[in-house]
Amino acid sequence: MSDETVTSQAQPDGAQAQRSQELETATLGGGCFWCIEPIFDSLRGVVSVKPGYAGGHVANPSYQQVCTGRTGHAEVAQVVFDPRQVSYSDLLHVFFATHDPTTLNRQGADVGEQYRSVILPHDDEQRRVAQEVIREITDEKLYDQPIVTTIEPLTAFYPAEDYHKNYFRNHPEAPYCMVVIAPKVAKFRKKYAERLKA
Repeated sequence: MSDETVTSQAQPDGAQAQRSQELETATLGGGCFWCIEPIFDSLRGVVSVKPGYAGGHVANPSYQQVCTGRTGHAEVAQVVFDPRQVSYSDLLHVFFATHDPTTLNRQGADVGEQYRSVILPHDDEQRRVAQEVIREITDEKLYDQPIVTTIEPLTAFYPAEDYHKNYFRNHPEAPYCMVVIAPKVAKFRKKYAERLKA
């Protein structure tokens, strides 16, 4: 899979470089990336989570541009993970369990195309797994309404501005964090307690 590498000066003889080649990357959008980041960052096997923008038609968009809903981008998280500890399918099951994939272009009070539920596969295998998981969830009738999550080609990923990184961790007392993100993270931590990082 085409993935981001992680390098370190601490490990000699290319040990870290070899490990980085074994990492994979998932790009997912399920509403505001402030909500997505702390959830995936808590999972065992996840190496890093980077908020950003994907799926649009404007190069290097700013947060302000994306918020207009006219650039075509979705707020997404790019998740680098170790497939020996957590699979892509596992990530997708967490993804579907922690947002509403039945509401078109919205999550709660966040409304607009930038908040759509979207999976952006990095290769054909990820696309196949995404289709399989959606089919599985649909067959299990976990939701009363049809799933509207789209599977879109990943043409480019643009990292969000620095102040968006670790937003929930850095601003726990912000109203949005207390009212929207904190309850979602608490619910996730309770449900997936055995899958969390130590």
